[in-house]
Amino acid sequence: MSAENVEESFNLQLEAIQLLQNALETSYLDAYIENIENINDHYQVRVVNGVPKQSTVEEIQRIYQKLQGISLEKEEGRKLSQLLLLKGMQTEPLQPNHQLTPDSIGFLFVFLLEQLYPKKDSLKTIADLACGMGNLLSTVLTNLEKEGYGLHAYGVDNDETMLAVAASNSQWLPTDVTFIHQDATTDLLMDPSDAVLSDLPVGYYPMDENAKKFDTAAEKDHSFAHHLLLEQSMKYVKEDGFGLFLVPTNFLETDQSEYLKKWLTDKVYLQGIIQLPEDLFKNKAASKSILILQQKGKTAQQVPEVLLAKVASLKEPSQVTAFFKEFKEWQAANLAN
Repeated sequence: MSAENVEESFNLQLEAIQLLQNALETSYLDAYIENIENINDHYQVRVVNGVPKQSTVEEIQRIYQKLQGISLEKEEGRKLSQLLLLKGMQTEPLQPNHQLTPDSIGFLFVFLLEQLYPKKDSLKTIADLACGMGNLLSTVLTNLEKEGYGLHAYGVDNDETMLAVAASNSQWLPTDVTFIHQDATTDLLMDPSDAVLSDLPVGYYPMDENAKKFDTAAEKDHSFAHHLLLEQSMKYVKEDGFGLFLVPTNFLETDQSEYLKKWLTDKVYLQGIIQLPEDLFKNKAASKSILILQQKGKTAQQVPEVLLAKVASLKEPSQVTAFFKEFKEWQAANLAN
């Protein structure tokens, strides 16, 4: 991976985004989308009703000429996209549920999927029912592809701007993803996937009538959206397939956890909980864990010993290696592949 190529591309694309932002009088995020769509359209600047003006178009075209001379691998492109989006968030902060999933967590998802699906032909489809800007999904896709997996993915989100970022990036990299702009708790026109994953948005779901069809719905007040999305996601994974979810570490200790616990006991297999380092999050209350669920099927069964692991640090290679070893030993003793 060439850090120089990524840095040069970052500076050039940032300049193009800022030119578009000023010309279109729009947000950084919308200018980012416009820039990537221009690149996807063979580096042609889109002009609508004389905007951007010709002098700006010429400036951007000069930038695009330089960009065309820089070769990036797919994973370099994904990292570049992340850097550009993070740059925008410095001046235009996003709400917590719209933040990018950090690479360090994304690579843990990659590791877990490789271990849970060691036979590459057993993992051909994957879905994220709360994909946001798609960083977690693209991290998984680009890195599993390097390991020889051939994947098609589905990305669902109800936020049009977030999905536009994900879709434009997917076309640019490219990755093989079908995007669906929809409330993911409603019926989806997609077949079950071999695996599901998601960095679940945390909060209340406002549409109480729709929530009533879920086992995890609260009897009073609004239901937790991440509970409903957990349940819905597992409906779209095949028999014996796994679901990997980033959830609040206290997800079993809330005032609505009784509904979730019952669903976990009755409908799926809770196979593992991996607590992530607290230093990844702003405070202890915001800490998260990776939840490993398995759909019931012909070969799946509740493991004798649920994995309860804590990753001490993702910054210390020795600590990461220790977790990898712990997971593999647990898997060998509890899961049949």
